[in-house]
Amino acid sequence: MRNAEASRQRILEAATAEFSAHGIAGARVDRIAKAAGCNKNLIYIYFKSKDNLFKTVLKKHLSSAYETLPVDPENLPDFAVRVFDFAMANPELMRLMAWHNLETKAGRFLEERSVERSGKVALLARAQKAGQLGTALPAGFLMNAILALATAWSAANAVGLPDTEVKKRPAALRRNLAEAIRLLAGTPKPTSKRRENVGQRRRRR
Repeated sequence: MRNAEASRQRILEAATAEFSAHGIAGARVDRIAKAAGCNKNLIYIYFKSKDNLFKTVLKKHLSSAYETLPVDPENLPDFAVRVFDFAMANPELMRLMAWHNLETKAGRFLEERSVERSGKVALLARAQKAGQLGTALPAGFLMNAILALATAWSAANAVGLPDTEVKKRPAALRRNLAEAIRLLAGTPKPTSKRRENVGQRRRRR
């Protein structure tokens, strides 16, 4: 069983690199097998098809992202900055998501992505109803805006700012992003005490 699990993990690692570089259609099972050091047939035994292997890889990485990036409606700027940092630190996942969006038929997203997004939107809607957030923007639009702005500088989106520029001024990008989300969400600037409380909550997670 250990050898089987080790082989499976090697395949997933090799598939992550292959799919992020070439997409679903351009990826080759032969190259994945060679990189993983296994027989090509083993991939089909474990994952049935190339499409299913891609879905397994994407689900694995998205699960990690969901666990790492919980939403705090009381501090959406902080959430946006954490998404920015995660996107910059995980370029392969951002490319996987970009390939998935490009090569998957419209409306056929992973169920997990839809469920996760719906949960976050519902959370923002409740916060708006409770008066914690502004209501100028619908909760769904607000969530899309946060994710779009936070991932705009990732390898997958590349808004035209060279990597060297991003590395030179990440602090400025974080400040600008946080301020943009604060304005969009209609939330006040956090006081020193509030920032301290947020930091304590994050350390307890």
